Parts: sequence; C-alpha cells; structure tokens
Amino acid sequence: MKSDVVEANTPSAGDGNKSDQQEPMATVNIGTSRVTLLGTAHVSRTSAEKVKELLETGDYDAVAVELCPSRYNAIIDPDALSRMDLFQVIREGKASMVAASLALGAFQQRAAEQLGIQPGAEMRQAIECAKTASLPVLLVDREVGTTLKRIYRNVPWWRRMNLVAGLVASVVSKQNVSEEEIERLKEGDILESTFAQFAEEEQDLFEPLIGERDEYMVARLQQEVAKHPHDNILVVIGAGHLAGMVKQFSEQPDDAVSQANQTIERLDRVPTGTQWVKYIPWLIVALVLTGFAIGFSRSPDIGWQLVLDWVLINGGLAALGALIAGGHPITIIGAFFAAPLTSLNPAIGAGMVTAAIEVFFRRPKVSDFGHLRADTTTLRGWWRNRVTRTLLVFLFSTIGSAIGTYVAGLRIIERLSS
Repeated sequence: MKSDVVEANTPSAGDGNKSDQQEPMATVNIGTSRVTLLGTAHVSRTSAEKVKELLETGDYDAVAVELCPSRYNAIIDPDALSRMDLFQVIREGKASMVAASLALGAFQQRAAEQLGIQPGAEMRQAIECAKTASLPVLLVDREVGTTLKRIYRNVPWWRRMNLVAGLVASVVSKQNVSEEEIERLKEGDILESTFAQFAEEEQDLFEPLIGERDEYMVARLQQEVAKHPHDNILVVIGAGHLAGMVKQFSEQPDDAVSQANQTIERLDRVPTGTQWVKYIPWLIVALVLTGFAIGFSRSPDIGWQLVLDWVLINGGLAALGALIAGGHPITIIGAFFAAPLTSLNPAIGAGMVTAAIEVFFRRPKVSDFGHLRADTTTLRGWWRNRVTRTLLVFLFSTIGSAIGTYVAGLRIIERLSS
C-alpha cells in the first residue's frame, strides 16, 4: 500500500477566501483512503473555525489529531489533574517531566487567555465535532514525555541548559501576543516556538522535536488505515508539521504500511545515554568515603572536620535550594539533614525527601490543581501554587545537593592536600 501526495497548497495573499489563505492544507492518499492534512495554530480562533467548517460538510468519516493519549485525556477530562498523586509522580522520577510539560504549556495558556480562547481550541473543536457526528478520533502524536526525553538525550549535556533557559523564558515572558502573531505560529510548532531561539539552528534539537514527530504521525496514520481503511480522513496538525509530513508521504516505499510498526517502535524508544555516566555518583561516593577514612587515619580531628565540611556544604546548599523554592521551614531543615545522607546513596535523592516533607506539611488543595494551568503562566504563580511549589522544592533541593556534593568533595581534597 503506497502513499501518494495528491495536492498541497501554501496560501498566498491572493489565493481564495480569508479562511483558505490562513489555513495551509495538503491531501495525500494511503491506499484507497484520502487523507486531508490541515495545518493549524494551537491557540487560533480561525483554526478552530476552519476545523468546524470542514467537519460540518459531512465529507469525512474519521478525524485524526496531533495529540497523544495523555494530552487527549487532559482535554476530555480536565479534572484529571485534581486526581494526580503528586508524591507518586515524584517517587517515580517524573517530577522533572511534569514541570517541563507545565512550563511548555505556559506560553500557549497565556496567549489563549489574551485572545479569550481555550488552548488547543482546534483540537477541542475536532473532538467535539467528531463526537457530534459519531466519527472515530485517531490519536497520532507521540507521547509528550517521550518526546521531551528524546530531546534531552539527543542534546549534548553541556547544551542542555539551553533547553532549561527556553522553558524558563516561556514562563517569565510578559510580552503580550497579538492575534496576528498567533496566526504566524502556523509557520511552526508550539514546542518549537518555546525553543525558537535555537530550534532552527540546532539539528539535534529540531530532529526529535519536529522531524521525528512528522515521521511518527505518518506511521500512525498508516497503522490506522491498515486497521480501518476510512474513505476520507481529516488530520488536524500544527502547521509546522505540514511540509515535513507531506515530504514523508512522498518518500514512502511501497511497503511503508508494513514498516509502520517498526517506525513507531523505534521512535518510542528512549535512548539510554552513555552507560559510564551512571557510575559517576557511585564513584564520587567512594571518593568521599575514602577521604573520610584517610582523614580519620591521620587524626580524629581531621576526620570530623571533613565530616563537618560535608554536612555544612552539602546540607547548606540543599537547604538553600529548598529556601529559594519557598519550602516550608521544616522542609528547609529536612533538606539540611537529609542531603548529606542521601548524597552518599545515589539511589535516594534529597529532592524525594524534601518533596515528601513539603507535601506532608503543605498538602495541595483541590483549588491548587484547578488553578494549575493559570498559575504556571506567571513566575509568581509557580511559587504560589502548592503543586508547582512542591515541584520546585524537589528540583531546587536536588540541584543544591548535587552542587554541594561536588563542592564538598573538592573541599575534602583540599584539606587532605594541605
């Protein structure tokens, strides 16, 4: 079953009506199924209107959307956040991913509030129209957590701070976004927009962010057509994916559908990273304990001085991180005493302890989960909301303890060398 590109149009100033000018479209065939790709902006009123206009024609018997299961569930079940087990998220090592996802949505949420439209309005419109017409909704995007992990793994460690800077910028920016600027987002992807300052120039960032998802969504469409060969499918995607997906369709071999499962499996896999890196924390622990042993062998005074340095530096920086995050006073004290111990056992992070203490003394309320999306659009909101503040406590105390481990280690070497 071969995929053929039937037509593609990039609107220009003199083409068609206003709606057609602003909504890039392309049509491809997958076997006997006709697939219409509609490029949209994720906070665009005209995009939502175009989706409704197309689906109300009755020409389509299925709707595919640029959503993964988790994002789809967030749309159809907006109260799901209020049922989130925050400590379980932290215990399972997903705190950083949750914080990153919230930061990524900050720009979209803020722009949507300025324009009086819901984030992902065109996706919501597609789902609602499909429900009204009893059409199946096909989820074709990759899980956002997998995409973020593949981005992280694909970027060299010394440039990962650029990603953090992009996320922070999406939260702290106070610039108003006009509707005309929102319409221009059709030239890119909402994730790409967050990292706009370097996404276009950095292939190792662009590939997992955009290129892989183009390939993934094409493969998912081929999977769906192989299972259910719908006559006419409307595919609602961010316009930044339109050209890439059309190119993917045009380059597909005759047996592309049979290869779709392999493509999905490959792109769902998270690279393990460099194996030797995971041994570094244990090596540091061994060096620190060796330093203690050497110190006590010279004299008890030296040994206890090394221990004191370790506690004050490691615990102090972890406590400072908890303080900056606005942690409860007992959380800050807990960070001071926990970090020197957890740093000697890389299997348990200081952040897990501090987050558990914070949740115990400041358990998030239902209102905190309800205001989560709005609060993450401002820097102050991250500290005001108990959910995001707990995530900040986890992240900042972890970072503080990590810095403290290296600083205290160097201090121990300095004392032993003097």
